[in-house]
Amino acid sequence: MPPSVSRRAFLAGSAAPAILRSQARRRPNILFAIMDDWGFGHAGAYGCGWVKTPAFDRIAARGVTFNNTFTSNPKCAPCRASILTGRNTWQLKEAVNHYSIFPRDFAVFPDLLEQAGYFVGLTGKGWGPGDFKSPGWPRNPAGPLFNRVTATPPAQSISNNDYAGNFAGFLSQKPKDQPFCFWMGGMEPHRPYEEGIGLRLGKRLEDVALPKYYPDHRIIRSDLLDYAVEVEHFDSHVLRALGHLEKLGELDNTLVLMTSDHGMPFPRVKGQIYDAGFRLPLAAMWGRELKGGVRVDDFINARDFAPTILEAAGVEPAGTMTGRSFLDALRAGRSGWIDPARNVMLTGKERHDL
Repeated sequence: MPPSVSRRAFLAGSAAPAILRSQARRRPNILFAIMDDWGFGHAGAYGCGWVKTPAFDRIAARGVTFNNTFTSNPKCAPCRASILTGRNTWQLKEAVNHYSIFPRDFAVFPDLLEQAGYFVGLTGKGWGPGDFKSPGWPRNPAGPLFNRVTATPPAQSISNNDYAGNFAGFLSQKPKDQPFCFWMGGMEPHRPYEEGIGLRLGKRLEDVALPKYYPDHRIIRSDLLDYAVEVEHFDSHVLRALGHLEKLGELDNTLVLMTSDHGMPFPRVKGQIYDAGFRLPLAAMWGRELKGGVRVDDFINARDFAPTILEAAGVEPAGTMTGRSFLDALRAGRSGWIDPARNVMLTGKERHDL
């Protein structure tokens, strides 16, 4: 059984978060789906033809697609720390680094939601890689693990975690009428790949839209097809997760966010201060709360996820959070520029590793 609310109020000096009085309607569920190393543009909703993403495309068609979402640090652990805490990575002490500790100085949105009455869970990759135990976190900062369900993956390099199956298990344990927040963290398309799996599954070298900074070579095209297989694998689990919610009648009352932590794991991209390294795919849907098919150009940062999720849930953001909610951009219902203040983005990185 997941920890109780009383056990989870462990943040030093923190009180249970205040629920906004204006939140009179039923509180929404939150499904946060995040891939590991999925690059911007590699989805049908962005016009990509060689990576098939029916789940992301469905979210985009029924909600909002963002064209300018960024992480302030293009590596896994620092970006995920930024998402959880609502702070720039250079404001996170040791958590600015790729493999370090996660200080307990900062509130994280899953804890705040749980203290406000949400049922919280995680499958796959939450915060990491790094050490959250020695600073005193009793569990991964992204939530308690639901990893029991496994399945045979389509490639040797793909995780056997049945992400959608674990989400279904989580939902089966959720108390009736209690809202939930679930972090679905794919291990894909992180390397290593099963070499040539894309071609063996019927993909074609000529379909790849090769970045201009790479030489046009068969090995590179094939490697990108292997990457595409892994993106498609996790996307299929998100599609199943949406189906679970639909069967339960909860889809329209769920804010679904689908994104990544940084660019694809290729030279000049992951970990590098180029656009492809720190630019993220992002789409969101929320039943009738959002108009479908909207595209937003506002600059969104990874630190903005936490305050957005908390505002949607009617929970006050922690005083340590420096990000800004983009719920206004989600609800605006029109494409193009919405907030003139969102036209600048800062990025950087600290200690680098392989």
